Amino acid sequence: MDINMSFFTGLGCGICIGISLLALRKYFGIVSDTAKTVKKFSSDSEYKLVLVVRTDLNMGKGKMAAQCSHAAVGAFEKAQKKDPEGLKCWQMTGQAKIALKTDSVDEIKQIADNAKKMGLITSLIKDAGRTQIAPNSITVLGVGPAPKDIVDKVTGHLKLL
Repeated sequence: MDINMSFFTGLGCGICIGISLLALRKYFGIVSDTAKTVKKFSSDSEYKLVLVVRTDLNMGKGKMAAQCSHAAVGAFEKAQKKDPEGLKCWQMTGQAKIALKTDSVDEIKQIADNAKKMGLITSLIKDAGRTQIAPNSITVLGVGPAPKDIVDKVTGHLKLL
């Protein structure tokens, strides 16, 4: 059996098992989140975490790195509780992290809202205001970890930082 045939056989088995598990979960009264189900079945299974950074705040490199770290840790902690299976997929596929930029607080809020509507994990970071930034300023938004094709639906228009 060649590699392509093995891949499609495994993919078919995985889909059948997934559908069966969903049916069993529903049968036993566990209601699954529709957005989460769509996310899992519409994905090409490469996962990533996107960090959307506000460039209009003119943060220094160290400040930016610290704010991105806050967003990454926050997203990881939420994923542990809300989507441990997705977190494992992300961990097993290299833990991709992509930094993107926006120059608007309104855009970062809109991206956060769109991501939540799609059932994606978000981690919106507000600065404490002890150094360079005014207190409660939104600095970075973490989206994911989640399937990259789903994350791209809300962040794909942004440019790399």
